[in-house]
Amino acid sequence: MQLSDFDFELPDALIALRPVRPRPASRLLVAAEGRISDSHVRDLTDWLRPGDLLVFNDTRVIPARLFGERRRETQDGAGVAKIEVTLIHRDGPDLWSALVRPARRLRAGDLIRFGEGLAAEVIRDPGEGETALRFDQAGDALDAAIGRAGVMPLPPYIAQKRPADARDIEDYQTIFARRPGSVAAPTASLHFDEALVERLAASGIGSTRVTLHVGAGTFLPVKVEDISAHRMHAEWGEIGADAAETINATREAGGRVIPVGTTALRLIESAADEDGRIVPWVGETAIFITPGYRFRITDALMTNFHLPKSTLFMLVSALMGLERMQAIYAHAIERGYRFFSYGDSSLLVPERR
Repeated sequence: MQLSDFDFELPDALIALRPVRPRPASRLLVAAEGRISDSHVRDLTDWLRPGDLLVFNDTRVIPARLFGERRRETQDGAGVAKIEVTLIHRDGPDLWSALVRPARRLRAGDLIRFGEGLAAEVIRDPGEGETALRFDQAGDALDAAIGRAGVMPLPPYIAQKRPADARDIEDYQTIFARRPGSVAAPTASLHFDEALVERLAASGIGSTRVTLHVGAGTFLPVKVEDISAHRMHAEWGEIGADAAETINATREAGGRVIPVGTTALRLIESAADEDGRIVPWVGETAIFITPGYRFRITDALMTNFHLPKSTLFMLVSALMGLERMQAIYAHAIERGYRFFSYGDSSLLVPERR
């Protein structure tokens, strides 16, 4: 398939720059049984059944955007360049892969100094913007220093319009966040608060937690027209014994397994065998789900509205069918749904396969 197959026109006014409060007040588009219905996340119990299982990603977003200076001796004195860094993946106690800009201002051996006494050496030339950084601190000390110096890594389509601020520290973190490591939020879970989780449980709707540390690669555009040539960035994940047992038991009892967010979906699909069973799993996944993919374990998906020509729009098109997703998004745009990370939500239930 071609990249242009996944394009659509989105009015700029529908890109959400702040979330709705309270969280479950977000709108919910429900696509099921050939119909499209307009609802709200707070009414999720109306659309799920006792015995269904919601799978949440319990990753915690770290303040992975850092701003610093590169100083280099020149004939005219010290050459100074402002550098923006977005951490992607931890490769060692003091080593991170990162996106940097402007990349042309950096080369291997350069030192970037950030606030809070933090500095990092550029290990390799950035090329098109990706490099490796070796920090002057390691382990827990490095985590604490990044926590002091960094800011929340808002997606580019928000960061281009406003800087991250104190509200984002809470807004861009889910109530399930436990394990630090993500540089982007699993945004479908941002719509939940404790009261909604309690009402779901009281209605017989189960939940479990898995971990996928979301990388900045989720924001990178697809640059090839033939989407089969695109390569995903690997992301680290883990499914514990309790989660695997709960997922398998739900399927055996006839309940539906519903990941909340594309991150949870990609993880459980990576871990499932051909028969749809899961065992405890840990490792990296670079799974790329496009139309034609056979889902092993996912029965439905709760997710936000995604960028045109993005890998995430390709994923939901694989679940629902491209023509169906085009109709769903046309409805969402016509009805004024808010898009992307801080936007509204959808519950996508494919026809029985």
